[in-house]
Amino acid sequence: MLIDGSPYGVVTGSDGALWFTLVHQGRIGRVVPGEEPTFLQLDPADGQPTVITTGHDGSLWFTEFVGGRIGRITLDGTVTAFEVPSPYGIAAGPDGAMWFTQLQGDRIGRVTATGEVTLHPLPTEGAMPSAIAAGPDGALWFTLNQGNAIGRITVEGEVTLYGLPTPGAAPVGICAGPDEALWFVEIGAGQVGRIDTSGTITEFPLPDRAARPHAIVTGQDGALWFTEWGIGKLGRVTVEGKIEEYPLEGAEPHGLTVGPDGAIWVAMESGALVRVA
Repeated sequence: MLIDGSPYGVVTGSDGALWFTLVHQGRIGRVVPGEEPTFLQLDPADGQPTVITTGHDGSLWFTEFVGGRIGRITLDGTVTAFEVPSPYGIAAGPDGAMWFTQLQGDRIGRVTATGEVTLHPLPTEGAMPSAIAAGPDGALWFTLNQGNAIGRITVEGEVTLYGLPTPGAAPVGICAGPDEALWFVEIGAGQVGRIDTSGTITEFPLPDRAARPHAIVTGQDGALWFTEWGIGKLGRVTVEGKIEEYPLEGAEPHGLTVGPDGAIWVAMESGALVRVA
């Protein structure tokens, strides 16, 4: 599906549509597979919306790293913005709030639907907390791209960090897996990683270590799917570590989601949403 713009993040909304960010155009898009997309222009338009996810009340939440805002958009298109410096990853927490990372602030944040923000400092400097996901243990788990670690934070703000075995792994995407563990991708090392809730880490090298995996999601088939930004492919790894790769049309695959049709949909920054059965 060709898109007039540069899709970066994508998620399936509670309305059965795909919602996506257009990072260079300052817009949010919505499309039901098989229909024409619609777009909402953000104001101001220079915030570079990136990650988008669903909230507890069915609304969509997105981050604007450059603009320093977190946005909330209802299904009827009403946008509310909250000022937060350098947000990137965002996820619905187990406490009814949204949790996010500050890419340049070494902090994990919490924001309510009314805009109340709480920030929790990390015991790091320049670690670039990136993606974040709710874990099976009632905590939030996140990647430290320059800290070369995976972090865990409780809803009370208690932080634990787990260093990665591979130097310079530079983790980015993370998600809850089908096996009561968290799965993540290492854009610097060309690997997929798994960490259980006790902190035990396993790494699976990709066939092409220069693939630069970016985002990861659990599919309906019980496997993990991830984008390979550097080589324009979609990867699939089973919980046993078996890896397969599929070529994508276009370039620079970033976010991905399980679509309303059960297929994997990939946001291609070159101008498309690609469906992979």
